[in-house]
Amino acid sequence: MEAFAVPGLGIAVVEDGDVVWSRPFGVTHALTRTPVDARTVFEDASLSKPVFAYLVLQLVDQGAIDLDVPLVRYRRPDYLADHPWIEMITARDVLRHSTGLPNWRKSPATEKLVPMVQPGTRIDYSGEAIFWLQLVVETITGQSLDEAMQAHLFGPAGMKDSSYTWNAELAGRSVYGHRAHDKQESGMPPQMFREQWSIAGQVAERRGKPLSAWKYEDAARALPEVMALAPPGLVTWPGDIVANAAASLRTTVQDYATFMTLVMARRQRASWELTEATRQAMLTPQIKVPGRWTEKGLGWNMEATADGPVFYHSGSNGDIFKNFAVGHAQRRRGIVVLTNGGSGSFVHQRIVRAATGYDLLSYDL
Repeated sequence: MEAFAVPGLGIAVVEDGDVVWSRPFGVTHALTRTPVDARTVFEDASLSKPVFAYLVLQLVDQGAIDLDVPLVRYRRPDYLADHPWIEMITARDVLRHSTGLPNWRKSPATEKLVPMVQPGTRIDYSGEAIFWLQLVVETITGQSLDEAMQAHLFGPAGMKDSSYTWNAELAGRSVYGHRAHDKQESGMPPQMFREQWSIAGQVAERRGKPLSAWKYEDAARALPEVMALAPPGLVTWPGDIVANAAASLRTTVQDYATFMTLVMARRQRASWELTEATRQAMLTPQIKVPGRWTEKGLGWNMEATADGPVFYHSGSNGDIFKNFAVGHAQRRRGIVVLTNGGSGSFVHQRIVRAATGYDLLSYDL
């Protein structure tokens, strides 16, 4: 951690389908030196995506959404381009990253969302696609993302320290991100979500509706008021101030490991959990693209090892948070490492290698 300027991290281990060990290390902020502890909340970055995928598949099990029905039949945001390929994109495409959409637009306030290739023909990692599916889930459930997650997953699973949104209590327990060890700038880097949502929270308080209850339309209505309070360029479109299924999940390391147990083979399953067929589909290759050495399931990546396939995902926000989770569904084993450093990947790779013996090709992404 010292060598790579990673001030804080958390590790949790799953054995035989249970979270059996977790431990915090370091500090939440390099200047204040507040210790990381068991209740410290990390910014999970793209580890948000598999958790959201679980919610979508719960809705599939309930018959509320079909993986192969075009998303435009459920909801067509006004920022979508008028393009025939838009009409073809399905939830399956979103969860396996075959929509053809870019990761993020450079100017979402003025730029239409356009596919780069025909859906289903190649893999293009896309946060935009996840966000569109989030809006579909809003329409289906009538709830904000965080309300739906709390009701369908976090509450039933006992993930009491998990949220896709922001409030003063979470802010007090959340780590700050830090630059990579080879960056020359001094002082703390910009904290994008923290800064955007701290301002949005002021507006939410005035309006009497917490950020956790905001849907896209709430953010759109509040946008002018938030922009008036924010520094130029910090907030440009409603997506900047509403929960983001692709990137804004915050959890303790124990909560994330608890989620991983739900993806593994289980002796008994609660009524709210995925059916066994859907759980297996989540970890089944969904698209064949020549020349690839990893597979795309529904929300997770997969890679072959000598012990059989493992599921994994990495996370990186603003180049100041780096995270990794990997599990073996049949052996019911896993490990998650959450960090608050831009060079955290150098640390979590060493931890995972030491703990599992796997030198994964995914490290070279």
